[in-house]
Amino acid sequence: MSVPPKKSQQTKASEPVVYVIDDDASVRAALGRLFRSVGLHAEFFASANELRQRDLPSVPSCLVLDVRLPGASGFELHAELTKADIHIPIIFITAYGDVPMSVRAMKGGAVDFLTKPYRDQDMLDAVTGAIAFDRARLEAENSRRDVQKRFDSLTPREREVMALVTTGLMNKQIAADVGLSEITVKIHRGHVMKKMQAKSVADLVRMADALGINQVKVT
Repeated sequence: MSVPPKKSQQTKASEPVVYVIDDDASVRAALGRLFRSVGLHAEFFASANELRQRDLPSVPSCLVLDVRLPGASGFELHAELTKADIHIPIIFITAYGDVPMSVRAMKGGAVDFLTKPYRDQDMLDAVTGAIAFDRARLEAENSRRDVQKRFDSLTPREREVMALVTTGLMNKQIAADVGLSEITVKIHRGHVMKKMQAKSVADLVRMADALGINQVKVT
């Protein structure tokens, strides 16, 4: 069984990377010139297996992937990456494209599907869009990781109070629900707001949503 590339734990901001897998050396060379002309850093591979040996850093990136490759096809590699929880945006390219193939690619989660010969601007537009999408994804993941770290710092009681606060309950209602005095709930609530770095209850609710904390609307 083939081993997919590994995700690096690197989170420090760095320049975007465009990965290209195509067994045609002339295609790799042409894309290399194109990406260099606009200042994009790119790495090139002749097969899916070559990429499998590479640790993928956690920086905005995308993968330009030929559908037909020696060994594993582009679709097979895409499936491997998804199974390994590596969600790099993929732009499929092929000289033998048809509607069913493009539909399969897009349903599988690809961000674009280009048929050779494609216009340079179409490729640049696809890559720029894919990198922007991946940058937003990484920022969301980093934000959620930060929120989770803050949540982990809460005591069990503070977590309980946070869950109730984000349902819309007042301090008096929470006190009755958990069997504490209203002043004690107020203290716990203050600790929650400070530790979670929440500026408002609405801010705290957004964090609870990001963490998947179940909330029940209060009527």
